[in-house]
Amino acid sequence: MADAAIVQTDSGPVRGTVTEECRLFQGIPYAASTAGDHRWRAPALVGAWTEPRDATKPGHICAQQPSVYADVASLDEDCLFLNVTTPQWTGADRLRPVMVWIHGDGAIGAGSFFDARGLATIGDVIVVTINYRLGVFGVFGYAGLDGSGTFALQDQRAALQWVQRNAVAFGGDPENVTLFGESYGGLATSAHLTSPESQDLFHRAIIQSGFALMDLPAGALYPDVPAVEWFGWQSSAEVEANGATVAAQLGCTDPATALECLRQIPVQDLVTLSRPMPFGYGNPVLPELPAQVLREGRFHQVPIMSGSTRDEHRLFVGLFRVLADQPVTAQQYPTLLSEAFGEHAGAVHAQYPESAFESPSVAWASVLTDRMWARSTFEQHQLFAERVPTYAYEFADRQSPMYLPFPEDFPPGAFHAAEVPYLFNDAKFDAAANPGQRRLSAQMMRYWANFAHTGDPNGDGLPHWSPFDRADAVPYVQSLAPDAVSRVDYAAEHHLDFWSQLA
Repeated sequence: MADAAIVQTDSGPVRGTVTEECRLFQGIPYAASTAGDHRWRAPALVGAWTEPRDATKPGHICAQQPSVYADVASLDEDCLFLNVTTPQWTGADRLRPVMVWIHGDGAIGAGSFFDARGLATIGDVIVVTINYRLGVFGVFGYAGLDGSGTFALQDQRAALQWVQRNAVAFGGDPENVTLFGESYGGLATSAHLTSPESQDLFHRAIIQSGFALMDLPAGALYPDVPAVEWFGWQSSAEVEANGATVAAQLGCTDPATALECLRQIPVQDLVTLSRPMPFGYGNPVLPELPAQVLREGRFHQVPIMSGSTRDEHRLFVGLFRVLADQPVTAQQYPTLLSEAFGEHAGAVHAQYPESAFESPSVAWASVLTDRMWARSTFEQHQLFAERVPTYAYEFADRQSPMYLPFPEDFPPGAFHAAEVPYLFNDAKFDAAANPGQRRLSAQMMRYWANFAHTGDPNGDGLPHWSPFDRADAVPYVQSLAPDAVSRVDYAAEHHLDFWSQLA
């Protein structure tokens, strides 16, 4: 029998780690280095090798700097690596579905941060987690630069192409690939659903807390930040104008030589400019505004799972409180509402009075959860369900383990990204989770994997999950909470009739 630890990829053999439950291959390069003259260019094929390459540890993570919520750093541009986790190997075996994970944030993170052993073994699927260029390295643009605003998306597409070429070698089915991602990764998944160049590279999609249809009221993230029409997208002209500002800041002022100059700037000087940045559209990767493509139903017609968390915006209000070291006060709350909603502030205040919540901070977070996240997520459910099988969920464990810095007097609830450790268990989750949360984790892994197998999350022993049907009197969403998985009237829960009338 062949050595289960060695797999022959199209670039050369890799040697991973084999356990009784699974096989893990880490740090496999799916594209060449993007350093030096390759900065801000399309990902190129990696050079071939002949001897088994060590795949027992992660590859370099892409350039990033520490933040208040993640103490990680890197100055590496040779970072386009992926990791493959498979169930136990039995030699001549059937091909399994492949799930490709795009992590969130957009300025921090790496595929190796997500332990897929539980999902792969419980769900009987192959899981691929990827690195991609972040922040200014992934979404930079400049006039005349081919691919402006889309290098992160191009990296992700290159990883999907690698999966098409190599899935069978790992026991995966290249004709059954599920693309899934959370937050910025959910936004990227939406982008691939609308990108002509990504067609046929995946066959199902899961969007977790994505914001493809979301705008940003004034002051919603931080006080005095103006309103933004599209939170996740910028036109090519906007991307290139931002790039010109960056070039000027770095002393690359001559348009004729600016790109050559910028490619010589040390990584440590560029990484300080990195932040989660919108993807650029109006180019071959995203020819049109993705939100418009979604609203017109011209996305790739694949089964969809779409969802959010119960208390999305508490994370952002909580992190702002950590940075500002002060809560939202009763005096500030009306001012924030006025900045965000202008003449409608009084109506919003009447709908969300401080007296109905634990604190003004929670009231403000609830307003933005409903107005920004729930409204756009529900529209997303409706748009998808018009065309393809769609399963909608809300992660609703309001006692989720908190793994980020958070004010002790501010309940995080089911915060943005709270569901991710339930799919990718880590040591912090294992130490903090109670038995009900562990059961929910196993249920969610099975739901996600069943969807990858068949396009339907349902399975033996799981609470039934009905497809989202906008024609129903109440289009129910599946609520995911410990020992309480059931249907919920999402629109009523988040006051969407109020927000619809206000709009």
